[in-house]
Amino acid sequence: MAIPREVIEEILYRTDIEELVGSYVTLKRAGSNLSGLCPFHSEKTPSFSVSPAKKFFYCFGCGAGGDAITFVMKMENLDYPQAVEFLAKRAGVTIPESGKHENGFSRERVYAMNVEAAKFFRTCLFDPKYGQEAMEYLRGKRRLSTEIIRRFGLGFSPNTFGMLTDHMHKKGYRDEELIAGFLCGKSQKTGRSYDYFRNRVMFPIIDVSGNVIAFGGRVMDDSKPKYLNSSDTPGFKKSKNLFALNYAKGACAEQMILCEGYMDVIAMHAAGFENAVATLGTSLTSEQARLMTKYTKKVIISYDSDEAGQRAADRAIRMLGEVGLDVRVLRLSGAKDPDEFIKLYGADRLRSLLGESKTWFDFKWNTLTTRYNLNTPSDRIKASEEACALIAGVFSPIEREVYISQIAGPLDLPVDVIKNNVERMVAKRRSEAKRKEGQDARLSIRNYGDRTNIDAAKNIAANAAEEAILGLLLLYEEHRSAVRSGKVILRAEDFFTALGRRMFEEIMRLDATDGGFMFSLLGESFTPDEMGRMQKYMRERSSLTANGSEVLSSSIEALRRAVQKTEEKKGDLSDLILKKRNQSKTKE
Repeated sequence: MAIPREVIEEILYRTDIEELVGSYVTLKRAGSNLSGLCPFHSEKTPSFSVSPAKKFFYCFGCGAGGDAITFVMKMENLDYPQAVEFLAKRAGVTIPESGKHENGFSRERVYAMNVEAAKFFRTCLFDPKYGQEAMEYLRGKRRLSTEIIRRFGLGFSPNTFGMLTDHMHKKGYRDEELIAGFLCGKSQKTGRSYDYFRNRVMFPIIDVSGNVIAFGGRVMDDSKPKYLNSSDTPGFKKSKNLFALNYAKGACAEQMILCEGYMDVIAMHAAGFENAVATLGTSLTSEQARLMTKYTKKVIISYDSDEAGQRAADRAIRMLGEVGLDVRVLRLSGAKDPDEFIKLYGADRLRSLLGESKTWFDFKWNTLTTRYNLNTPSDRIKASEEACALIAGVFSPIEREVYISQIAGPLDLPVDVIKNNVERMVAKRRSEAKRKEGQDARLSIRNYGDRTNIDAAKNIAANAAEEAILGLLLLYEEHRSAVRSGKVILRAEDFFTALGRRMFEEIMRLDATDGGFMFSLLGESFTPDEMGRMQKYMRERSSLTANGSEVLSSSIEALRRAVQKTEEKKGDLSDLILKKRNQSKTKE
């Protein structure tokens, strides 16, 4: 794809990076910059920085960095063209047709295709010839009104192999698009396309902008799987969306209810709880947890009461707590899920229970007291150790004190004894964290574990020189000009790492174009992590006072010396191997 340079410049000019990032992250003024908790990794101390003047962001913790386009690529899990389109729509800039995705795989095309499919499914549901059984299931067993069925756009996929596909063909959609949108598959035996969803009640997944982005389908017979969900498509990432958030976003400022399944959410909304959402056929992800922080302060987890549901709740508690949300757990007795509970006991009883929802610690403590008999010494010791470990993981000393007092009575142990045990565990965790931090720092120094630049650890000196050179070239036009003119001799083959070589080639290629070098255009050729790495090089160089031509020349010389030493070692090793082979032959 080739979006004109001037269009990208206009998009970035109109995009306020402070406002953009601030719509995802709570930012606080820190001098001329802004800081906040990084949205790309879990942290308790802010290491994420935004520079409104330079229009860049950077995280000192995980190394994420770049411009507005890079931020959207990482935050929304989009490729470069999709991120540009996202920002263009936000800024009110029109991208010329020649600059859009080829082969009709743009997100807008996928959205339009999904709307047409949703209409088809809805028509089938309301047609007695195809949807009578599904309608009886929704109205009878699930007790849903026609109003709720229409509100959520529910539909039905007939038990045929090509009815939807034939319909979509008539609307101008090709097999390649239907496959990319997860609406049809292709038989390996016959090569013919077939409907992906068959004999299923269909649940459209709608984003907060009102776009139909995907589907979930519940089977009407005993086929497996019971629920089938769209995989990731050009318009949908299941790890970054929530079912019914399009409705819940206006009703969840104070609290949001997190359910396991589509029917639980629909039952909740039908009963008046319009702040309910669900994940999309997967466990809660860190991206979904961060998404919730945009809309609410507190999340009440309402998962199934079976063992699997409780394990999922345990995981969700941890993930939601990591992003700073107040987490509560709803315990439903006498029913396995919210849908069943509402049918048995009504909405008023559920509303009362929501007000009595337990804190995460109460939930965990209740689980421990159910699993262990506190009247038995051995069980009491096990419960005490597990409870202390839970409390030791709490950051706030005040919160720890409250929990220690809470469990002292049931365990029949002095508060001081429990407190000493908790403090011992806290100290141990701090020591382990400090040791790991030291290991990570040492590994970082040696570039081990570098997944962005896998060659870095093979020649530490060469990589350090490359980073200095690339930082200088990214920052200063005069250095790029000196290299292009031949005043400074530097070629791609001088670089040791493959990443450094690619960066150098692309920087110089852009510099030679009519418009000259522009950092944001690098995003079309490099991943967000690689863009973050270049941002690191720039920050490190700009923090130094000496960045003149002599620094560039000395860095180039250092690179060549380091590469030469590596080559000499290879030569010595080759000579040694050859010598040993010859000695072996002589002995023979």
